[in-house]
Amino acid sequence: MITGTPGTELILVRHGETDWNRELRFQGHVDVPLNAVGLAQAQRLATRLAGEAPHHLYQSDLQRAVQTAAPAALTLGLQGQSDMALREQNFGRVDGMRVDDIRQQFPTEWAQWVRFDENYAMPNGETTRQFHARVMGALQRLAALHAGQRLLVVTHGGVLDMVYRTARSLGLNGPRQSDIPNAGYNRVRLSADTVEILDWADTRHLVDLPAQPVYDQTKLAIAAKP
Repeated sequence: MITGTPGTELILVRHGETDWNRELRFQGHVDVPLNAVGLAQAQRLATRLAGEAPHHLYQSDLQRAVQTAAPAALTLGLQGQSDMALREQNFGRVDGMRVDDIRQQFPTEWAQWVRFDENYAMPNGETTRQFHARVMGALQRLAALHAGQRLLVVTHGGVLDMVYRTARSLGLNGPRQSDIPNAGYNRVRLSADTVEILDWADTRHLVDLPAQPVYDQTKLAIAAKP
């Protein structure tokens, strides 16, 4: 449960695009930088946030999140605080691998993965249940520390998925059911035992930039069938 009292508002942002997003690689804890499009997205995000006046900025410690947050930090006059608990899910031995390579080298594990079972993890990785507990625990902590304030949190797609599932009471099994674009603008309110979505997947500030790669988990599941 989220325990910020009074409500704490979070502006949640997925990091900008990386080359590995384009290649459909699993990039959980592997520390890869933004590509040129991702850097442009970060600048657009800073402009979008200019009128928001958040009180604090938190970011995953991985460089794709740090680089995304940097222009906003400069625009808003905030010092970004890195937090390892805001990292993407840990995918263990397949971290950094392309989907096609995982299917070839770890066929049994891949077939199990695309069942989207909350209690399954790739070898040496983190289950979705464990990941959810880490993410929501981190947000609980920030909400309690900054009750009644507005925070900017720059993180990862999987983290936002955990927030969306919690807000919509979707459970942790099954593929993603929400759009989570790179450098998209999302806003939620955490209060008592609820997560309320105020805005989600707003990309108006990214108009006319190249179309984003789409990570569609439902298609991964279909592709895995013999």
